[in-house]
Amino acid sequence: MSAGQLQLFLPCAGGVEPLLAAEVQRICGAEPHVLRGGVLVQASWRDAMMLNLHSRLAQRVLIQLARAPYQGEQDLYNVASEVAWEIWFTPKQTFKIEITAQHSPLKSLNFAALKIKDAVVDRFRDKQGVRPSIDTHWPDVRLYTHLTNDRVTLYIDTSGEPLFKRGWREDKGDAPLKETLAAAMLAASGWTPEQPLYDPCCGSGTIVIEAALMAANMAPGMLRKFGFEKLLPYQAHVFEAIYNQARAAEKPPTELQVFGSDVSHRMVDFAQRNAERAGVAGFIKLRGGDALQRMPPTDAPGVLLLNPPYGERIAVGGFAGAGGGRGPRAPMGRESAQMQDGDDSDFFERLASHWKKNYTGWTAWLLTPDLKLPGRMRLKESRRVPMWNGPIECRMFRFDLVAGSSRRKPAESGPATDATPQQQPTPHGGDTAAGLPRP
Repeated sequence: MSAGQLQLFLPCAGGVEPLLAAEVQRICGAEPHVLRGGVLVQASWRDAMMLNLHSRLAQRVLIQLARAPYQGEQDLYNVASEVAWEIWFTPKQTFKIEITAQHSPLKSLNFAALKIKDAVVDRFRDKQGVRPSIDTHWPDVRLYTHLTNDRVTLYIDTSGEPLFKRGWREDKGDAPLKETLAAAMLAASGWTPEQPLYDPCCGSGTIVIEAALMAANMAPGMLRKFGFEKLLPYQAHVFEAIYNQARAAEKPPTELQVFGSDVSHRMVDFAQRNAERAGVAGFIKLRGGDALQRMPPTDAPGVLLLNPPYGERIAVGGFAGAGGGRGPRAPMGRESAQMQDGDDSDFFERLASHWKKNYTGWTAWLLTPDLKLPGRMRLKESRRVPMWNGPIECRMFRFDLVAGSSRRKPAESGPATDATPQQQPTPHGGDTAAGLPRP
């Protein structure tokens, strides 16, 4: 690693790693290495700030400070004691230790975190005569530790709040799609702003707002603060120049065709307010409506992109009635009276029939954990992309809608075109250093 270069690790949702690698290369020009659960790249401090501001897919930007073998907790203390924490923050600042592990022989991760904390405060006491304090809720600085069976890796976080928190989504439903995953869906679909885009189950608007931000070349981090602003290498004038450059590069689209609708008018109102905060309300057309009844929003075919109801999520599908679609969303399978029997097979079959009849020429992409969904919809997928939604293993299915789309029996399996996702996300909602690289 050359002078001035840092080892950065950017964790992401499982299955998104190749997309993130391409994004990192576009942003900072460096050649990243794809690992399990993220990418590793040698880049500068300025690049770290650029990646925080511009990355749509990364969960965080972490700086790797140490990586070494270990056998017991004392080894962790020794490794952490050798890190020059004093060049990153001061003893007047608070910090927090986050720790994750894969096949670690240690019996207690809490005790391991305590040993690392002791090493940090002892080093400050030895070097400066005073120790920093711990704040587990709102720390100034976040330190990450990842343990494998025989290696410990230490990181300092430059993001602060996870990067999916763009700063515009204040109105949301009970189980919103993370902005980073919505951006990953857009990237995986290959959608470009020249194509019409329609999410008929838009909820609080995450997919369509992310699409409009991309089309307008608006950096996703323009409305938020970052962890690096509290680290010692931070120079306000340098980031101000990066920020102003990003603002100058924005190009509001003139003919963007991005559409969203939802059976819940309450959620459409949420989406509208979110779009206004994001600065893209003028680029998106939102309205209420049943996914089983909405006709194509444009004459030209485009891309349908949606995250339909399943498992832990809240229903976002169709079926008119049930109070006109107003009021809070109900748990999955209970959006309306027609779905109260708990069987949504009829919904998806009717949705597919509606698409085949009215959306000829469109391409539909659905993110779902249900590997049998194509069979239930009696559609044949042309592509499937492994992707994790938090702890839920999913696939993005692509359907090319033509008149009388090929049908098959629901029991038929899809083509074996995908591999098992590379990474089982660890707990904590997918937003930690979970999935840090193996040796």
